[in-house]
Amino acid sequence: MGAMSIWHWAIVIVIALLLFGGRGKLSSLMGDAAKGVKAFKDGLKDEDTNRPADDRAGALPRTDAEKEDLKS
Repeated sequence: MGAMSIWHWAIVIVIALLLFGGRGKLSSLMGDAAKGVKAFKDGLKDEDTNRPADDRAGALPRTDAEKEDLKS
């Protein structure tokens, strides 16, 4: 009752085979995720370089009046 039964072990083995079985499915999945993160960071970097330096250095407006000042 306290130990794991054969069914528990079978489920653990099936999950392990799904995660680690085959031609490195988990590693290819993690590689794809890393590529996505890198592309996201590159996209943010490109967006910042298109704006003037003084816009990037300023603080975000906290009030509606500050937002209106930035628009004009």
